[in-house]
Amino acid sequence: MVQYDYDVLYLGSGHGAFDGAGPLAATGKRVGVIESDMIGGTCPNYGCNAKITLDAPVVLQRTAERMQGIVDGAVTINWGNLVAHKQDVIKPLPDAIGHALTGAGVTMINGRGRLTDAHTIEVAGQTYTADKIVIATGQRPHRLAIPGDELAHDSRAFMDLTTLPKRIGILGSGYISMEFATIANAAGAEVTVFMRGDQALREFHQPFVRQVMADMERRGITFIPNAQVAGLEKITDGIAVHYGQSQSKTVDWVLDATGRVPNIEEIGLEAAGVVATPHGITVNDHLQTTAPNIYASGDVLDKPQPKLTPTATFESYYLFQLLSGQTTAPIDYPAIPSTVYTTPRIAKVGVTPEQAAKGDYQVVRNHIPDDWYRQIDQETLGDNVLIYDADHHLVGATEFSAQAEDAINTLLPAVVFQYTPAQMWRLAHIFPSISASAWHKAR
Repeated sequence: MVQYDYDVLYLGSGHGAFDGAGPLAATGKRVGVIESDMIGGTCPNYGCNAKITLDAPVVLQRTAERMQGIVDGAVTINWGNLVAHKQDVIKPLPDAIGHALTGAGVTMINGRGRLTDAHTIEVAGQTYTADKIVIATGQRPHRLAIPGDELAHDSRAFMDLTTLPKRIGILGSGYISMEFATIANAAGAEVTVFMRGDQALREFHQPFVRQVMADMERRGITFIPNAQVAGLEKITDGIAVHYGQSQSKTVDWVLDATGRVPNIEEIGLEAAGVVATPHGITVNDHLQTTAPNIYASGDVLDKPQPKLTPTATFESYYLFQLLSGQTTAPIDYPAIPSTVYTTPRIAKVGVTPEQAAKGDYQVVRNHIPDDWYRQIDQETLGDNVLIYDADHHLVGATEFSAQAEDAINTLLPAVVFQYTPAQMWRLAHIFPSISASAWHKAR
């Protein structure tokens, strides 16, 4: 019988790995995790946690703005102090995650790993073998291949800016673009968003997206639809963004927010017999790759589910159950919620209004400012759409508002577990609260 160094070896240490690796090691399995960058991957270090820290004063600023006359004085953002605060918040996270993993019995291996066969990963000239391998290498920012692309920066660079540029150009109009445009604008930058097409945030309910964009435009953000950016050029007073039919706009700093791509290059997939597409690694309904002993989880997968932290966490925990022998069933994804952290937010879960229009559903619409609880801080923007099946189970919800993510999180159990109206009434939320308000509308 072959003796391996590990029972399970993870390539990558993000949510697609650490949420399951620790519990797996705690069952007595020999588990190793290989990481070449910061332990925890993108989300804790230069993604979700960093972003929401930068966003916090924007929320405060908007609340104070809405309540002028009740409170006096505008809230301004000190960018340098904000970035320093962000660093204070996230700096301890890699060590905390690493200590949690080693405390559970995981061996941490620092360095860039490359598969040399289906059971072996080489790191800095040393080989490590395992019965099972989990690829959780995540994604990285896409870079637009245009002349002058070296003048553009990625999202990680934006969050590390110690001085906020006066004029910022953002290429793309997805999550990262819209969120960072909101933050930069609130902190005082002049922001231009160069859109690839004529719709932003295509995965979200467009009537809500358009209302959020209208608010962003009112605050001074410029959107250029169908920009077709052709190149970047360093000029005397900044960077010229060339777009459209021989048009250009001068900015001081460019963020390339044109999407993210899976980290599948130079990790030895071919040597291990693992098939991938440009969208990520191909897996079956057990997250098993084309090499039977190799699995994959997180954003590196080619999958229809959203490439978000909640999805990666769910997949990682599923693999813990599978590889520890607690289940043999295929993965059964729940409804995965998603949010874009503009201000106001847009959030959704389950059946969308667009899907509901094509099926047998009951659709209920609510205007957020009509809710007495939202009048406390004088919300003037916001709507939601609640979608029910024929038996009046809540199967979908979409909202844009200042607290949309909390409202959707409140409704999430009803969508996932298909609560009946009677079960909905048995949940007595703390009152007054956003949860009570959201639940009352949904019953």
